[in-house]
Amino acid sequence: MTRIDRRNADQLRRFKITKYFQKYPAGSVLIETGNTKVICAATIQDGVPSFLRGSGTGWLNAEYSLLPSATLTRSPREASRGRQNGRTQEIQRLIGRCLRSVIDFKALGERTVIIDCDVIQADGGTRTASITGAFVALAEALATIYDPKKPFPLKDFMAAISVGISKDNEPILDLCYEEDSTAIADMNIVMTGEGHFVEIQGTGEKQPFTHEQFSKMLAYAQKGIDELISYQKDILGNDLVWKIGRIP
Repeated sequence: MTRIDRRNADQLRRFKITKYFQKYPAGSVLIETGNTKVICAATIQDGVPSFLRGSGTGWLNAEYSLLPSATLTRSPREASRGRQNGRTQEIQRLIGRCLRSVIDFKALGERTVIIDCDVIQADGGTRTASITGAFVALAEALATIYDPKKPFPLKDFMAAISVGISKDNEPILDLCYEEDSTAIADMNIVMTGEGHFVEIQGTGEKQPFTHEQFSKMLAYAQKGIDELISYQKDILGNDLVWKIGRIP
């Protein structure tokens, strides 16, 4: 099987994370995976939603948007329609769920983290790139309020990747848009640094897939996520990496 960009079946697209991409958020990155580019920012505010007041625990919300010029055909701004579409709502809920799974909210205290993921160029994998990049922005942001007398507010690393069954009926890793649009099945997988699953979203869009194919997709996903988490650690640097999961 020959992929569009000549990659091996289990090979990631070229990826890059640029830290401190914006001046004002507590943490921000530009993540590039192939031709997909997403700005991820983390802002920390004092206070929590009403249902958490007085609990001593924090909260995290995520927002996601696809800029009008991010795709080949311009899409109208959602603000001009007066509401978000279902896809946007589903993706930002996914981002929020995944990041909340690795936060120590007691260590965060009564603060709210707001994650913004803005896709400036889309070529497949925008939600998985958003999760992977947002984790780095989140770690940067939490370092600014870290109290050494308490656990660091992140319990583990986390990254996400897509896998699928190509039109040639072969499992493949990290689908670009053209591969995704012709795939027999596609799946988004989120895992922690300890190798635990956070979320698995999978659909046989054109036909069912076998247990053997599913197992191979999971193996490809774990390989890709291991590479991404290793890169996250390189980007964050040892001074911050050793704090994640640390209990004083």
